[in-house]
Amino acid sequence: MELGAVLEAVEGRGSAEAVERVLARYNEENRTIFSFDPADEDKRKKLCEGILNILEKDTKTSCQVACLEALRILSRDKKVLVPVTTKRNMQILMRLAKLDTAEDPLERVSEFPVIVEALKCLCNIIFNSAVAQKLSLELNLAAMLCNLLGKCKDQQFVDDIKCFDLRLLFLLSLLHTDIRSQLRQELQGVQVLTQALESSLSVRWTEEYKAAEDRDRPPLSLQETDCAIEALKALFNVTLDSWNVHSENESHQFRYMAAILRHCLLTMGPTEDKTEELHSNAINLLSNVPVSCLDVLIKPSSQEETDIKYNGMNMGAIQILLDFMEKRIDKGSSYREGLTPVLSLLTECCRTHRNIRKFIKAQVLPPLRDVSNRPEVGTTVRNKLVRLMTHVDLGVKQIAAEFLFVLCKERVDSLLKYTGYGNAAGLLAARGLLAGGRGDHWYSDDEDTDTEEYKSAKPNINLITGHLEEPMPNPMDEMTEEQKEYEAMKLVNMFDKLSRDELIKPMGVRPDGTMAPLEEAVSQYHTNKQDSSDSD
Repeated sequence: MELGAVLEAVEGRGSAEAVERVLARYNEENRTIFSFDPADEDKRKKLCEGILNILEKDTKTSCQVACLEALRILSRDKKVLVPVTTKRNMQILMRLAKLDTAEDPLERVSEFPVIVEALKCLCNIIFNSAVAQKLSLELNLAAMLCNLLGKCKDQQFVDDIKCFDLRLLFLLSLLHTDIRSQLRQELQGVQVLTQALESSLSVRWTEEYKAAEDRDRPPLSLQETDCAIEALKALFNVTLDSWNVHSENESHQFRYMAAILRHCLLTMGPTEDKTEELHSNAINLLSNVPVSCLDVLIKPSSQEETDIKYNGMNMGAIQILLDFMEKRIDKGSSYREGLTPVLSLLTECCRTHRNIRKFIKAQVLPPLRDVSNRPEVGTTVRNKLVRLMTHVDLGVKQIAAEFLFVLCKERVDSLLKYTGYGNAAGLLAARGLLAGGRGDHWYSDDEDTDTEEYKSAKPNINLITGHLEEPMPNPMDEMTEEQKEYEAMKLVNMFDKLSRDELIKPMGVRPDGTMAPLEEAVSQYHTNKQDSSDSD
């Protein structure tokens, strides 16, 4: 439809019914449009102003919905938002979204489409306009959204309102740090959003920090899943700085949240993709929960439960995390965004909670039996993680190596047994452990036991590659002493030339296990040896 005809109808040259009819047609034709013709920019700005003038008046619901739908489409274009992002126009949209009335309940179902469309418009405008983000703080929009969220708590048919309310809170907390702080400190945002998440997942409690597990429960609906995802995303922003819990009340709040997230991990969405999105956002949020509060993920297992158990603890949620991790590894792309959060979470859980570490190690690093293949060759979870230890992305390979190191209780000899020295060299160099030893964290003293198969193969295992190799004939056995000396000097000269041309830099290991230029490392060893002899 010609934009000029729409503008003519909106600017007052047609009846309300005609305006509604014209806008409905415009909306239908442009529903999927996200890029606009720059030549019509001025017309679109005038159309925005005209629509807001209509919305300021008292017009019928169907006309309001048509106007808001058109404004939502137009607000996809950042360049036309200048006339929209004024205090007056923001207040018009807030009034239509029922954000300016503190006490009035949501009773008139006929108004719900208007509220939803107004919230959608606000989402687009705030996402695309820095001016609107500043006005949101001035107009106290976050507090009004929290109030509207409370009204949705006990109402039916409000899932769409709740979903876009949560989405707007997510955007505000993402784009404006002052609003994020306001949500956390003044508006009890963690509690409000946690209750919204609990409501979306229909959690039923059997005891403190333990939700009922109904295996016959149907998957969440699409609306319930979307609401839960938006709540998880908003909570992630609000809890970004929550590593240090300073009070008993905060500890309770995070343990309560972790219990809901455990339930979330055991819940299915309407489709496989939606389930993965739900679990991904739950894992992101769990990464913000203080690790001391994550013990609720493995509450003691009752007699009637048949889920995965270890030492009397229900490990269902941990198994979901492991399966999720392997699925993300198998995807083979976007490791930094998709894989590192779950690996970081599992690493911290294993570092702090012994039962979680032992359960995961039994699956990821079971006792070695067949060592005929290199550690990175194969289809087991161990093989996949060892391959990541030499990934081109530094962050990915560091967290994969750290995860395996923690499973080995930060003992170098145990890590090398499962990965080989070549795969582990990067981690050991970064941690100053090239000479062996163990990390700084304390772990229980229970010992790993080697299988008989591993013990018999151990003398022939190549420590660099980490797999069994048949003894190779020594090429120097048939050489004379003169030939050996000639080959040795030839090798020395080759290294010397590469070093002088600065193609390589010979390195050595200091006494403390860190890397240093060879001359420096040798000098430190001589100094340490001399100090030792002097003290004797």
